[in-house]
Amino acid sequence: MRQPTEIESLYIDFDAFFANAEKQLRPELRDRPVGVIPLQSDHTSLIARCYLAKEAGIKRGTSVREALALCPDIALPVARHDVYVKLHHEILAEIDRHTPVHRVWSVDEMECALSGSERQRCETLAADIREGLRQNIGPWLTPSIGLAPNQFLAKVAAEMDKPNGFVILRPEDLPGRLFDLELKDLPGISSGMYARLGRAGVYTVEALWNLSPKQARQIWNSVEGERMWAQLHGYAVSRPETVRRMFGHGRILSNDWRQPEKARECLRLLTAKAARRLRRENYTASMLAVSMSCTDGRRWSGERSFFPARDDHTFLHEASLLYDMGMAALRSGRLKKVSVILHGLNQTGEASADLFDHEDSRSERHRWERVTDAMDALNARHGTCVVSLGTHNEPPGGYAGAKIAFGRVPDLNDFDTVPDKSRTA
Repeated sequence: MRQPTEIESLYIDFDAFFANAEKQLRPELRDRPVGVIPLQSDHTSLIARCYLAKEAGIKRGTSVREALALCPDIALPVARHDVYVKLHHEILAEIDRHTPVHRVWSVDEMECALSGSERQRCETLAADIREGLRQNIGPWLTPSIGLAPNQFLAKVAAEMDKPNGFVILRPEDLPGRLFDLELKDLPGISSGMYARLGRAGVYTVEALWNLSPKQARQIWNSVEGERMWAQLHGYAVSRPETVRRMFGHGRILSNDWRQPEKARECLRLLTAKAARRLRRENYTASMLAVSMSCTDGRRWSGERSFFPARDDHTFLHEASLLYDMGMAALRSGRLKKVSVILHGLNQTGEASADLFDHEDSRSERHRWERVTDAMDALNARHGTCVVSLGTHNEPPGGYAGAKIAFGRVPDLNDFDTVPDKSRTA
């Protein structure tokens, strides 16, 4: 395992990205505390807040009513995921003007791998990126930047002095400021892992640092413990490429979408969105799973298998069958959440032939694939959903299947608007 002797990673972590994006785009919000909510409702909670709101005691997950009680002047714009993704791409383009973006970790976090002379002038490079972002993206979207010998430590550095921070962790200075951190400040230390470390007598970063690789592996009960030890000590750690295993979406339903037919409509929309992503990445799926939870806490999940497919008709049919099975099992009129997963993936054309696949079935499947491809082409041409199988109604808050999540930045093609109902197929 290689141990770098100079700075090799530059990590950028934007501060309060959703809230600051709203401040950047809406000047009237700049002097006010801002919290971002998923939909316009007094019964929802904040998914992001700016630092002014943080100073008032408001956290992510604070209810709207509590936020207004703590900070009557707070502005509560509804999240605009499509706008944030467009800003994300503008940010990537600006960073690429200075050095290539090596990896995007989330909508507001990205890493640049430094090489050659960039390692020697890393501080100047970081300052140039910050200034370029200020001038060409806007001064309200502030980045915190970390420099370190590997990605893990660069991310830690970027989070050490927020907001608008800049921290360098040089190899020769380690462990240095790392010992000032709490264990939970380190990426990968979840609540469960924190408890496991405590049971092993490890309560501080210093104690974690002083473990041997073998001891770390025993605590983690996997090779991840050795990887954590190596990353913390500044080694360059390579990981196997992630293999795509599924496409899926879930949705917590608003009160007026918890009736059976509305919940079915939402599940259909989530299924169609997942299928569209699957086709864009050139996959087929041979299994579909649906899970449903009721307002009284009861849950149901089911799964069906079928010949590898890529068309909306197959996926919507299978999802509908599972939905009916779930409703019969739950015997409940009000659902709280619905989710769908497409898995059993193969690259298109890789699936083995089925000896029992009849010509009529193949012919019908190919017809629906042609219909689906024609709809995809038409929707792509118009830049929105103008034709679909059945109705296409977005639930309150919109962005079904197109919300930003950590580790996933939706494609710009995931965003669409509601079509004229007369154009549904």
